[in-house]
Amino acid sequence: MNKDNWVAMFRDIGLNEETMGQWHQLFERRHPEDHQAFLEWLNIPAEEIKAIRSN
Repeated sequence: MNKDNWVAMFRDIGLNEETMGQWHQLFERRHPEDHQAFLEWLNIPAEEIKAIRSN
């Protein structure tokens, strides 16, 4: 699994950029450590993870 595959699944179920952003914000607020682990599991580079988590 990687970021592109995950985003494709989100799009396939009808999520757009805004709703994907909301999902990430909620994940970060409720479960920050798990969100970090999830992003690492997707093999996202550390600098990109930092940017994602700061939004």
